[in-house]
Amino acid sequence: MISYIQGKLAERKPTHAVIEANGVGYLLFISIYTYTQLPESGEIKLHTSLIIKEDGHHLYGFWTEEERSLFNALISVSGVGPGTARLILSSLEPQSVKHAIIQGDDLSFKKVKGVGPKTAQRIIIDLKDKLSKEIGSEGTQLNISSSQTKPGSEAMAALLALGFSRPAIEQALKSAPKDLSLVEDLIKYSLKKLA
Repeated sequence: MISYIQGKLAERKPTHAVIEANGVGYLLFISIYTYTQLPESGEIKLHTSLIIKEDGHHLYGFWTEEERSLFNALISVSGVGPGTARLILSSLEPQSVKHAIIQGDDLSFKKVKGVGPKTAQRIIIDLKDKLSKEIGSEGTQLNISSSQTKPGSEAMAALLALGFSRPAIEQALKSAPKDLSLVEDLIKYSLKKLA
């Protein structure tokens, strides 16, 4: 399996991106969420998931490992294909998808084109326990801050790994000055607040 592709962003569209790596242009289907995270140009890295079907090989790209993990979880649900999973991740940010599943909010999924009541219920039933275990007992508190950023997500993951509680980390990150944009700086600032 191709885990990720890193290279120059050659094309950026709401539905796909082309990354040039070692003289080869890779077409990756992406969600609107990933599209909004992409820079206009330059070097990027997208996590990938390769779907092999009878009509061809399709490579899907994701800005974060979390989004790829959710995509793979969604396509494991009966009745949810890669196209539908990508629509869900285009309609809702990864944190919102997790929140909807854990809270049993089938209405959020029914708003997505192609997801009916039965499929929405199936997503919740099939994935709720799995996601609850991943997130832990504090899983209902999913937002890091009003502006969900990659550095914020990475800082959150690092601080959780160090054993701090999610609510305490969220409070520390929310109070961080806006000019702290590097993961290391966010972690250092949060550690002082959490000490």
